[in-house]
Amino acid sequence: MISGFIAIIATIAVYAGSKWCYKRTGKAFLTPLLIAPLILIVILACTHISYSTYNGGAKVLTSLLQPATVAFAIPLYKFFPVLKKHVREILSGVVVGSFMSIFSAACLAVLFGFNGSLLHSIMPYSVTTPIAMGVSQKIGGIPTVTAVFVIITGILGTIIGPLIIRIFRINSEIARGVLLGTSSHGAGTSKALEMSSISGAISSVCMVLAAIISFCASPIIATLF
Repeated sequence: MISGFIAIIATIAVYAGSKWCYKRTGKAFLTPLLIAPLILIVILACTHISYSTYNGGAKVLTSLLQPATVAFAIPLYKFFPVLKKHVREILSGVVVGSFMSIFSAACLAVLFGFNGSLLHSIMPYSVTTPIAMGVSQKIGGIPTVTAVFVIITGILGTIIGPLIIRIFRINSEIARGVLLGTSSHGAGTSKALEMSSISGAISSVCMVLAAIISFCASPIIATLF
C-alpha cells in the first residue's frame, strides 16, 4: 500500500516537474512524454523497485487514460459547426493517413525481417494506447510492445509534426489538426491544442476516426502479411 502510494506521488511529481520545464523552455525534446519516463526509469533502477511493484500503484493513473481521451470530446462540441463544414477534408485525410500508417508499418516490418507477432505489434502504432493495445491483441501482436511504439510515435509526432508544419508553411488550422491527430494520437492532439482550440478539436476527431479505421482495417491488412 505504501509503495503504491509512493509510486503515484513520484509519477505525478516527475510529470509536473518535466511539464514545468517544457513550458518554461518550449523545447520539444523536453516534452514530458520523453523526460518523465526516463526519470522514472532512473528512479526505479536506483531504488531497486521492481516494475510490478511500481505498476501496482501507478496503474491507477493508467486507468485515467480512457476518461482523459473521452474528455477530448469537449472541444468537439464547441467547434461542431467547423467540423461539419470541413467533414470531407477531414475524412479523406484521416482515411488516407490511417491506411498509409498501417500499410507502411507492415512493409517496414517485412523489410527488416520481423517475425509475425512483432509485425502485428507495430501495425497499430499511430492510434491511442488503449485501442492500439486492443488491436494488437486482436491480430496476434504483443500489447506491451505496441504500447512502446505508440509512445515513441507520440513523442516523435510532437517533435517532427511542428517542424513539418513550419517547413511546408501549413497555416490551415484544419490541416494542422488532421496531421497531428491522425499521425500521433493523444500526444499530437495535445500539441494541436497548444496551437489553437480549433486544431485541437479537429485533431480529437481525427484521433478517434483513426482508431476506428485501425481497429477495422488492421486485421484485414494483417492477413496480407
